[in-house]
Amino acid sequence: MIRLTHALAASAVVFAGMGMLGGLARAATAEPARVVVDETSKRISVVGEGVISATPDVMRLSAGVEVRAASAGEAFKAVRAAAAKLTKALLEAGVAAKDLRTSELSLGPEYETYPKVSGYRASQGVEAVVRDLNKADRIIDAAVAVGEEVRLNGVSFEVSDPAALLRKARAAAFKDAQTKARQFAELAGRRLGEVVLISDEVVGGPHPMAFAGAAAEDRSSVSPGRQNLSVHVRVVYSLV
Repeated sequence: MIRLTHALAASAVVFAGMGMLGGLARAATAEPARVVVDETSKRISVVGEGVISATPDVMRLSAGVEVRAASAGEAFKAVRAAAAKLTKALLEAGVAAKDLRTSELSLGPEYETYPKVSGYRASQGVEAVVRDLNKADRIIDAAVAVGEEVRLNGVSFEVSDPAALLRKARAAAFKDAQTKARQFAELAGRRLGEVVLISDEVVGGPHPMAFAGAAAEDRSSVSPGRQNLSVHVRVVYSLV
């Protein structure tokens, strides 16, 4: 089982001074060991967990524009123009064209008292992938400067290449399972045999974050914090 969760700022202190990849893998001990000993088949099944911490290097900005007008045609025309302005501003602020996509396009009536229509509301969403976090503040400011039609819906952070981190977490999870299995085999008066089965499950993903609070004047107001990658591996051993 693989889970990506955002770590609180206070917990990041635990990893101070550690490298991005070195020394981050650890075996989690907070949860009870999940162990099943089958005397009939002479096997032991153990679930190990490996957890690593990483600093995200990519930000996803969810933004958009929203307008209201007397007619559907006016609303649609206005929102398309506003979206074009927002896209141009994001490009000029440093977002690559390939990292922009339309996430929503809607048009509908608003009612004074149903079925009496008071006007029409149109919206268009934009998602921007920011690969240089040093530009994050500038990009957000550029979006807001477009005008009152702009809506900022939040940001989320992720690691651009989690493959290496995943390998380390799996290795830590397997080592954790092996340690548990060896201990329980000894307690049962047995010796650990060969590995019969290894499996894991992949679930979850990066969790969205709200905008960060104000920071010191010489620092960015947007902070990616840290994320924990947790891997659960089930290993079945024979007992001899």
